[in-house]
Amino acid sequence: MTTQTFTGATVYLPGEIAETSVTVSEGRIAEIGGPTQGDTIDGRGLILAPALIDVHGDAFERQVMPRPGVFFPIETAVLETDRQLAANGIATTYHSITLSYEPGLRSVERARVMMQAIQDLAPRLTVENRIQLRWETFAFEALDLLDWAMDAPLKPSLAFNDHLSMAMRSADTVMQDRLFEHNPGFAAMDLADAALFEKRYRKHTERSGLDYDDHKALVHKVWDRRPEVLETLKRVAGKARQRGIPMLSHDDTQAETRRFYHEIGATTSEFPMTMGPVEQARKAGDMIIFGSPNAVRGGSHIGSLGAADMVEAGLCDALASDYYYPAMLAAVDRLDRERRADRLALWSQVSSGPAKAMRLTDRGDIAVGKRADLVLVDWPDGHAPAVRATYSAGRCAYAALPSAA
Repeated sequence: MTTQTFTGATVYLPGEIAETSVTVSEGRIAEIGGPTQGDTIDGRGLILAPALIDVHGDAFERQVMPRPGVFFPIETAVLETDRQLAANGIATTYHSITLSYEPGLRSVERARVMMQAIQDLAPRLTVENRIQLRWETFAFEALDLLDWAMDAPLKPSLAFNDHLSMAMRSADTVMQDRLFEHNPGFAAMDLADAALFEKRYRKHTERSGLDYDDHKALVHKVWDRRPEVLETLKRVAGKARQRGIPMLSHDDTQAETRRFYHEIGATTSEFPMTMGPVEQARKAGDMIIFGSPNAVRGGSHIGSLGAADMVEAGLCDALASDYYYPAMLAAVDRLDRERRADRLALWSQVSSGPAKAMRLTDRGDIAVGKRADLVLVDWPDGHAPAVRATYSAGRCAYAALPSAA
């Protein structure tokens, strides 16, 4: 790799914003504030900041299946997704690949194909594509795949999801009020209530490709596994701990839920729905992640906690793209306009915060010795920011030259 120096940019450093130079060599930040060395990259009028790190993104599903039931070649989907990431300033991503008991888009078989394709295509990808093993804890079909995926060349993360219990809650239980799924008092719906089942599972049935009766039979069969789920979950967590894999719980509603997952080593709460798990996470020193679309839209689309309020209260450590890659930069922009926090604190939500949650100690800040994952941003006052260039380990992964530049 050649040595190159960024000059003239406004640089987001740990603890300060400064107009200074940044020299990159051999994929790492070699010097800050020194003389120009090697090639010069003109950053005048632009911001130079740590590149974005996305800890949970499933927007790739729209490349895999752009219309319901219409699947595209997996290599095409992976390559296109990678380019979208680079164009949005994301130099490290964790693709949230669901390992479910359902057939179709989120099946174990399709997940394996996707993960293998990402590994095989690595030399052709522009940014670092990692995997979040988004395991539905009732999906025992995924256990062998989990064993294989945990030993991937790039260490994955593991997120414990239980959308089955969420959907199977009693008719009079609001989603955000449900108990910890393995609490003996968890109230489940009446399986004979066909109208409630159809309402709760309409989207799942369409995604699975099954007809209504077959999907209903599958759900009932999988629900019967409930007595075995807790111990299976603990065994999987044990394997992840042995490998140093960061673990997350998902959609927590109770402090009890967060305590349980903390005890098995899942020290990050992803998209907590209520204050109980948020407060428990802070008490235990756990990380808290919210979705960027929540911040951009001004609140949760399902009535859960507002990401902006959590950022302002110091109760959010990272913002994830969730289902829309441009949302990360757009969230920083909106929260900045609303003065929810200072600019550096907001940028940390998409850089050093995610790095800490994923234990990526080599990136997330512009500091000497760190990996040179950088982004040049055009951010005129009063207007939306736009990525001008993205660098992955010092290599230009994306560059745009507007007509007026």
